[in-house]
Amino acid sequence: MGKKEKSPYPRSFAKRLTWRIMLRMFLVMIIPVFLLFWLTYALVAVGVMGISERVLKGEKEEVRRIASDLYMAATNTAPFIEEDLDKPDRMYELMNRMLKLNPYMRSCGIYFVEGYYPQKGRLFAPYASRNDSIILESQDACDQGNDYVNAEWFKQAISSDNGYWAKPFFDNDSVQSPLVSYLLPIRDKQQRTVAVLGVDLSLSWLNEKIQLMRVSRRDPSKEWDASYQIYYYMTDSTGTLLVHPDTKRLVKENIQPYITNSPDNHDGHMTVNDSREEEMVIDGEEVQVCSQVVKYTDWVISFVVPTFYIRLFGYSVAGIAIMFILIGMLVVYFFGRRTIKRDVKPLKQLATTANEVAKGNFQTTLPPLKSHDEIHKLRDSFEQMQRSLVNYTAQLRATTAQKASMESELKIAHDIQMSMLPKTFPPYPERHDIDIYGSLKPAKAVGGDLFDFYIRDEKLFFCIGDVSGKGVPASLFMAVTRSLFRNISAHVAIPSEVVRTLNNAMSEGNDTNMFVTVFVGVLDLTNGLLRYCNAGHDAPLLVGRDVGVLSCQPNLPIGVVAGFEYTQQEVSIDSGTTIFLFTDGLNEAENYEHAQFGDLRIWNLAKLLLNEQRHQPKRMIDAMANAVHTFVGDAEQSDDLTMLAIQYKK
Repeated sequence: MGKKEKSPYPRSFAKRLTWRIMLRMFLVMIIPVFLLFWLTYALVAVGVMGISERVLKGEKEEVRRIASDLYMAATNTAPFIEEDLDKPDRMYELMNRMLKLNPYMRSCGIYFVEGYYPQKGRLFAPYASRNDSIILESQDACDQGNDYVNAEWFKQAISSDNGYWAKPFFDNDSVQSPLVSYLLPIRDKQQRTVAVLGVDLSLSWLNEKIQLMRVSRRDPSKEWDASYQIYYYMTDSTGTLLVHPDTKRLVKENIQPYITNSPDNHDGHMTVNDSREEEMVIDGEEVQVCSQVVKYTDWVISFVVPTFYIRLFGYSVAGIAIMFILIGMLVVYFFGRRTIKRDVKPLKQLATTANEVAKGNFQTTLPPLKSHDEIHKLRDSFEQMQRSLVNYTAQLRATTAQKASMESELKIAHDIQMSMLPKTFPPYPERHDIDIYGSLKPAKAVGGDLFDFYIRDEKLFFCIGDVSGKGVPASLFMAVTRSLFRNISAHVAIPSEVVRTLNNAMSEGNDTNMFVTVFVGVLDLTNGLLRYCNAGHDAPLLVGRDVGVLSCQPNLPIGVVAGFEYTQQEVSIDSGTTIFLFTDGLNEAENYEHAQFGDLRIWNLAKLLLNEQRHQPKRMIDAMANAVHTFVGDAEQSDDLTMLAIQYKK
């Protein structure tokens, strides 16, 4: 046998790597495992309640079938009774036959109104009862002194139009059997109610039939113990118990006193198709209760499962699932450790060479590998990376030099652009009839906004504009527009002529279809008369006696259509009034939620500054700039922001 090859790595490296992987797997899986545990528990709980609902549905259908049989027996017998009303003795025969044909029926009887059969006395009530499964007894219920005409159930049934299930009661026999009756009014040929047909269902028999643990198997002398019991109970619309394992409670008691806590909607109305699941505490036991309405009745049957069983079953299933996961992790650990120890051996040489490459020694020779797996691919990738880094480094040096040159040129262009705009404020310190302040903040290194002003012949010529687009093309268009404004206004004092000449000059050879919105004004400093022409720009604000928007007629921007005739307007400016001009970089400034600063905020802030007598040009522009900065926050500036304020103070 050959000598075993010695690993180039310390033997503990693979062990440490395996433990780190297992620890990370554990940390990554701890939350999913925890969620899996509770998800499994929840699914088991839902499954148990789903089974409970199906079990309850079966018993509900059994109760419905029994109730339906009694309802149909009464409904089918009623026509025969109404047909033979002239034969009183025939009623006994009908009762006996109905009792024989319906094994679920405990007893039945016909209760006639007072004096209906004079020959039978004041009251007549043919009645049949079942002593056991074979023997039947027929009698007149009045023989037992039953003066039923004064009973509440009889009065209600006589006045009813249809049959219904009455309130439960105790029979007058020796054992006080709990019963519930279906009562149906009997009418003669003149449609007068002359009797009430009642069929009785034994609640003791029904209780015995549907309980999971038969009541007969319990010792009736002992008190009912609800601990860990799975059972049914059924109530009527008032909560009176019709079915319950503790037979002493039937008819005598209501379910509500035994429920110490339940949801607020426990007493809410349920329809036939409802199936309600609730957590309750009944008889001191935490239970899950599934309830459904029995069709054709107002009874609600409920299936009670102790929460203990649901938790026990859910925790057991979830625990088994977690145990299998842990066993799987142990298997992964042992097999993973062996695999890692075998496969990480070639990585040390590759890591040493990669370290040299990281130091900048791109020509370092990579070690040869015999394997043809992912590590070999990694080695080939490092070799390719070496060649790429050599080429990339050379390209990066050239690109860096070009970028530095471009940034330097943009900086020079920015400085040239800013030098073209007025930058000395106050511009006319020797004059006391005018105060001017302006600012321009481009969205990029260079921008497309402009403003300018100068005084000639005691008239202030000023303009503000916004070129379509941003960046270098807009800055060139802006420079041409500003230069043309200076040259044209030096010879023409009519704003509309200045704008018209500007438009014709900028439209000629405009192959890029760029345009600029411009507001040009000429303010006569001797009398405050402002003549102006607006070419598609935002209307300025007049902040003086009040805050208002300067009325501007619609005109096309400059550069759109050559030969367009621009209209001119004029207005007298009061002393102390500030003309506030701005570009759409102010009112359309957006925050992170893409909400705009808006004209309303501009107007409200101007109103506030006027009320505080802070509407001087510099203070007004500084306040606007601070308000926009606060509104926008850290969002990127979307457009050039330019403002110009002129206060006439003659």
